[in-house]
Amino acid sequence: MKQMMRIVYVNGHFLPARQASISIFDRGLLFGDAVYEVTACLDGRLIDNAAHLERLSRSLDALGIDLPMSLSRIETIQCRLIADNELTDGIVYVQISRGTGERDFLWPEAITPNIIMFTQSKNLRSPPLADRGARVVTAPDIRWKRRDIKTTGLLAQSLAKAKAKEMGCDDAWLVESGYVTEGSSTNAFIVTAAGKLKTRALSEDILSGITRRAVLSIATRSQLEVEEAAFSVDEAMAAKEAFATGSSYFVLPVVEINSSQIGDGKPGPITNQIRQRYIELASLTL
Repeated sequence: MKQMMRIVYVNGHFLPARQASISIFDRGLLFGDAVYEVTACLDGRLIDNAAHLERLSRSLDALGIDLPMSLSRIETIQCRLIADNELTDGIVYVQISRGTGERDFLWPEAITPNIIMFTQSKNLRSPPLADRGARVVTAPDIRWKRRDIKTTGLLAQSLAKAKAKEMGCDDAWLVESGYVTEGSSTNAFIVTAAGKLKTRALSEDILSGITRRAVLSIATRSQLEVEEAAFSVDEAMAAKEAFATGSSYFVLPVVEINSSQIGDGKPGPITNQIRQRYIELASLTL
C-alpha cells in the first residue's frame, strides 16, 4: 500500500488521508459514542467480512445508532479502499459514531451518524511475534460491563498494553475476580495439560470474536476437546500452551505469562496447527 498516498473514506467522500477531517463535535470524539470493526485482508480480499459486518450491525443496535447505509454498501466501499490503496495483506477499519451535535450527554433526536473507513498494511501471515510467541502480563479488567459491544472506548485496553510494554512484554490479558476475561485486543485460549482447548464462554463479559469462532470450528473439526469456560490466571500459567485470537493477529502464540514460561517457552504444536489451518482456510476463500 502506498502510505503517502493513502485514500480514506469519510461520510461519502474518498480522499487523501491528509485531507480527511471530522467535526470536533463528533460524539465519537467527545463521548466514545461509536462502534468499529476491523476486517483482515489477504491477497487483497476481505476475510470473514460478513461476520464482521453482522457484528457491526449488532453493536449499532445495542447502542441505538442507525446504520447509515446498507452492509453491502459498506463492503463495496471497503473493496474500493483496498483497490485504491493497492492493499495486499492488512486490515480495513470501519467506524460509525452516533453523529455530530453540541456537547451534551443527551443527543439531538435528528442526528446523522458519521462513518469513516481506512486501510492499514500489516504482515498477517508470518509476523515475527507469531514465530517467537508473545510474552503476556495480567492486568485488572477495569472496562465497562458491556464488553460484547465493540465500542471505541478503548482507554483501559490501551493503558494495559502500555503497562505491558513498560514491563518488557508484548501484551496484557485482563483479569476479573481471578479469572482471565480476554486479551487487551484479543480473545484468550489455553491448552490444558490433558490437551483440552479452553476459552471463556460468550457473555457480556467478552467480545464475541470472529476469529475466536473460526478457531473453535477448526478445533471441533480437528477433533480437539473444547471447553468454553472461565479459566484462572493460575490455570493459564500452568497450561501446556496458550494463544490469543484476533483479526490483526489471527492466532498468536503466548509463551510467557507473568514471567512464567508456558510449556517449553516456544509456540506449541496445537497452536501452530490451528494457526496454519486458519490461514489455509482463509486463503481458500480468496
